[in-house]
Amino acid sequence: MKKGLLASLLLIFLLLISACGNGSEDKTAEKAKETQDKPKTEANAGTPSGEEMTIGVLPAESAIPIILAKEQGFFEEEGVNVSIKSFSSPNDRNVAVQAKELDAAIGDVMTEATFKENGIDMKITSDISEDFKILSSPDSGITEMSGLSGKKVSLVPNFILEYIMDEFAKKDNFDYEIVEIPSFSGRAEALLSNQIDGVVFTEPQAGMLVKQGAHLLGSSKEAGIKGGTIQFTDEMIDSKPGDIKAFYTAYNKAVDYMNETEAAEYSDILSKYQFPEQMSAYLSSMKDDFAHAGKIDKQQFDNIIKWTKEKGQIKKDYSYEELTDFSFIEE
Repeated sequence: MKKGLLASLLLIFLLLISACGNGSEDKTAEKAKETQDKPKTEANAGTPSGEEMTIGVLPAESAIPIILAKEQGFFEEEGVNVSIKSFSSPNDRNVAVQAKELDAAIGDVMTEATFKENGIDMKITSDISEDFKILSSPDSGITEMSGLSGKKVSLVPNFILEYIMDEFAKKDNFDYEIVEIPSFSGRAEALLSNQIDGVVFTEPQAGMLVKQGAHLLGSSKEAGIKGGTIQFTDEMIDSKPGDIKAFYTAYNKAVDYMNETEAAEYSDILSKYQFPEQMSAYLSSMKDDFAHAGKIDKQQFDNIIKWTKEKGQIKKDYSYEELTDFSFIEE
């Protein structure tokens, strides 16, 4: 009798242990699933790896917050190790991306789409501060945008420069002839010597050319045209989200520093990155503050993707969700 009772009690005890074990396993599995399902913004709170990342920039105002974040120690404060590689043309930057020499780059929506089309996996993680100007040559006599109808305009095809020029041409209903001169200096010289009728230039180079006699016809910023981006490789996004989060914290610190500091105090730093001496005067004349990193507008994105496809650069209508990840700049 006692043996039977003991056996029954032992059986009940084993069943209870088994039930507790299953409950613990269920909770562990449930917790794991919750971790997998957590939004990426929570994952981004991770500690930066401290390993070097390299970002490619061009000598334009969009690069200034990155340069200052590096030179003023904001990246170091956030524990992220950033190396900056400066390029003189978008094509040179793209070669470096294809060679996997960069972890991130300043670019534009159409560049990101063409990268994806060609098997280069990157995502747009923010916009940039940018303003592109359309100028005419000193002796052209052209003082209005419509005056470029049928004229020779120099820009880098297939990038944001051509998109901006096309938007202005569409608005004023005219066609123009593209003259491709890849380098900044080559385009500037051709414009001032009246070898071409117009050009699309970023600042501060555009302001310098106006002071030398070129005519200002239009501004992408004033027209509300925006497609410039910062983009990171998928490998960085997947393996080092903490580094990207820290990158943007430092980037925004640099923007705050720019808005609170006279340009003359840091303009000499920019000369190390191929910026002209006149950069200080341009920055001092800016009416609006630099903005923190933000999202690319979806309508602008869709318009640029449509344009890129019509130009034959891509075959697919890439979606906003496919090519962007703004979780690193979300508060």
